[in-house]
Amino acid sequence: MKKQLLIAFLAFGAIASGQKLVIENPENLGISSERLARISDTFDEYVAKQQLPGGVILVARNGKIAYHQAFGKSDRENNQAMTTDHIFRIASQTKALVSVGIMILQEEGRLLISDPLSKYIPEFKNTTVALANDQNGYTMEKANREITIRDLLTHTAGIGYGYGLAADQWADADIQGWYFAHRDVPVLETIKKMASLPNEAQPGEKFVYGYNTDILGAVIEVVSGQTLNAFLKQKILTPLGMKDTHFYLPPSKAQRLAVVYNQENGQLKRAPDKGTMNAQGHYLNGPRVSFSGGAGLLSTATDYAIFLQMLLNGGSYDGQRILSRKSVELMTVNHLNFPYSWSPGTGFGLGFSITTDLGLSGAPGSVGAFGWGGAYHSVYWADPQEDLLVVYFTQVIPITLDDHSKLRALVYQALVD
Repeated sequence: MKKQLLIAFLAFGAIASGQKLVIENPENLGISSERLARISDTFDEYVAKQQLPGGVILVARNGKIAYHQAFGKSDRENNQAMTTDHIFRIASQTKALVSVGIMILQEEGRLLISDPLSKYIPEFKNTTVALANDQNGYTMEKANREITIRDLLTHTAGIGYGYGLAADQWADADIQGWYFAHRDVPVLETIKKMASLPNEAQPGEKFVYGYNTDILGAVIEVVSGQTLNAFLKQKILTPLGMKDTHFYLPPSKAQRLAVVYNQENGQLKRAPDKGTMNAQGHYLNGPRVSFSGGAGLLSTATDYAIFLQMLLNGGSYDGQRILSRKSVELMTVNHLNFPYSWSPGTGFGLGFSITTDLGLSGAPGSVGAFGWGGAYHSVYWADPQEDLLVVYFTQVIPITLDDHSKLRALVYQALVD
């Protein structure tokens, strides 16, 4: 690939000034251009070995872009080069925006995160939990308390993706997996059906990753009286200028949507056009009715970086106040009072993971850094201590590769101040 570090030279401006996110000379940001080039070398190699089709990486520090690079192909079969404005299915990176939406409603006095979920969706008043029995099956018992909005924000409501002990009941209800784009009914209808199905754990008992943020999206629709799409546009996307972030792509942008690939036996294969989670999806030709708060959005690296910069700025960007500083502080601290089961040295805030112990995490970074990823192998993180954000988008599902860990090491080794 022709190396072209889009290493920036015009400024985002000081955070206090609220100027837009633009490019700056990395050396002015305490980042080595020579060391940043190692990112390009590494990801070019992934493409050369056919381990990745292509992608986009953006690194910003002190409110300015140090690195914004496309690599590989957006469509290998048609030899279409990846560009920095390509659009990606971001799946679970949707969760951060919807979590911010809930905090906006709290700031407007329209809900409290301590509220029971049933206040807004009464079907969740009496939920059940599936417990293993001695016959290698399960029994159902009543939940020991109601699920709260905060439980959903922290994925401690006990609600998974329908693959727990009671998977048979979830399958019969046709509710399994994170994909909603094919559904031809509003998301609230699907969420209401979930309320009668057994959950995987008692509320507040442990971290269970699942439909929590899809439920929050339905709460936003109930409280606001708008579709989730309309609410996010009004409260977040339009104020921040995130013009390429959509649940369903306008036809005029179809050529900018990167192709999805599957990894099979270590090789990349174009994902089928028809299907749901491991296919190209219904983001162009689907019903355009169900707005998934947990995994439905498409975006560009630039748009997502703007959103993260807003959080790093304490809730504002380019003169637009989205959240108060105190709401951002609340979102970006650990809310778990038990060990996080996925990664040592990590907790969970209100919408994303939080680094709590750098030594236990075993990876470069900072205590207080927050981030998450998406099913199509995208990832992001923001590091308040270093005033740093990283967005990495690609489109491969399923995949096993060490690129996320290498990217983290490559970004931090480039800091030289």
